[in-house]
Amino acid sequence: MTNVLFGFLHIYALLIVFAMVLSVVYMSRQEKRLGFPKDTAVDMALYAIPLGIVGARLYYVAFTFDRYRDNLISILYIHQGGLAIYGGIIGGVLGVWILSRRKRLSFQRLLDMAAPAVIMSQAIGRWGNFFNQEAYGALITDERLRFFPYGVLVGGQWYQATFFYESVWDFLGFLFLHCIRKKTRHDGDVVLLYLCFYGIGRVFIEGMRSDSLYWGSIRVSQALSAALVLFSLALLAYRYLRDRRRA
Repeated sequence: MTNVLFGFLHIYALLIVFAMVLSVVYMSRQEKRLGFPKDTAVDMALYAIPLGIVGARLYYVAFTFDRYRDNLISILYIHQGGLAIYGGIIGGVLGVWILSRRKRLSFQRLLDMAAPAVIMSQAIGRWGNFFNQEAYGALITDERLRFFPYGVLVGGQWYQATFFYESVWDFLGFLFLHCIRKKTRHDGDVVLLYLCFYGIGRVFIEGMRSDSLYWGSIRVSQALSAALVLFSLALLAYRYLRDRRRA
């Protein structure tokens, strides 16, 4: 399977660009409803996307540095894969915070506008893993299960298609957040629901992957996902109980 079109266009990079453009279009349609000035979505993209890409790459490299130690310039080869979504989220959130400070906009409301777009982008971006032949799970030994979408063929062997599982989960997450975005009571609720929904799926899917980032014997993304699920659920519960006491 090729991951390059016309000899120079990397499909992974094209998918990332497509996801970014679609995200900006989606957020632009939410600006007025959330009370933001025109082109806030474009401003957010200019702040969050560069920092998000840098964060995604640095996060990945930090846990796989031995791969790059002897060829540091390869750290820049992001078209070959190696972007960690949690690093991207950290970098993107930093960009949104800077924008909120400079433009005096609600930080939590900006994150609420971004959350559905982010998980939609994740659903699209996971297909870059398919073309790069990465982010798959365990070897499939049962011949009856050697079919897509349960499995994916890599180097002549069938593995669990964990990239596909997560793509489907993320798409469902986008539909959920899109439908519920107008029904939440507080600024920040949508992004908390994003962290909860995405984190739950990632806890289980990360446990299936064969290329997880590790800190010792701990799967970093799995542990971080569990922590974010607990944090978001606790904060959502606190807000709900606080409202009930006030009522």
